[in-house]
Amino acid sequence: MTDNTQVKQLIAEVQAGRKYTHISTDLIRRLAEATLQKGLKGNSAVKDVRNKLHQVGGAYFKHSPDYANTLAALATLPGDVHAESVQQFCRTQMSMHASTAERLPILENFFQTCLAPIAPVTGILDLACGLTPLSIPWMPLGERFTYQACDIYADMLDFIQTFFDHCRIDGQTAACDLIGQPPAETAQVAFLLKTIPCLEQVDKNVALPLLESIRAKHILVSFPAASLGGRRKGMPTYYRDHFLGMMEGKPWSINEFTFDSEIAFLVTK
Repeated sequence: MTDNTQVKQLIAEVQAGRKYTHISTDLIRRLAEATLQKGLKGNSAVKDVRNKLHQVGGAYFKHSPDYANTLAALATLPGDVHAESVQQFCRTQMSMHASTAERLPILENFFQTCLAPIAPVTGILDLACGLTPLSIPWMPLGERFTYQACDIYADMLDFIQTFFDHCRIDGQTAACDLIGQPPAETAQVAFLLKTIPCLEQVDKNVALPLLESIRAKHILVSFPAASLGGRRKGMPTYYRDHFLGMMEGKPWSINEFTFDSEIAFLVTK
């Protein structure tokens, strides 16, 4: 088989698993190529790629998403993000994804505090968005704003796009592989929330080039204060030192915000 044929076969074998069907093919292709270059074959190659995909995103899903029932529930709600029933819907859905679930106890304050220096926000580029767009009701947004969201899960992006359309939000979604091809879109502020540790599982040198490439005046970067299992293990100190060390020599201003479950930095280029 040619190398290209091997890559295509490995992609097909990885995507044959239900949990991997909706993941960006560009990302799987890049991981497959790297795995084959290491000399792995057969089940070992499939397992290697799937392990990387789990580290990047799969570990954050508490259960397999049921978007059919979720969309049916959304269709019964008013198209107003400030309606109490819509906000409860958003909270319920965010509880299904570990990253946003961890933020629920601080949701009322997180975005209001971190984005206060640049509020009202009129344009967001949400990178590796997960279910963060469902936090819109708690963000200090302008009367008119745009929201661009990207992630590796096509089915989740379809759900987010339907949410945007239902609530008459000027928002667009797109699949993206932040390591392979950072997005070219521009915005007032980009979100990179609890994403760098996941990307560094695949490429330990990815963070700084990614931050440099993002076409936004401001970037809200955050890190978890504890592992998915709940252990803190000095993580806030580690990530603070890691990030600030990365920023040494950069002519960017940085505001730091500390919460019980998350440490955040608002970077201004």
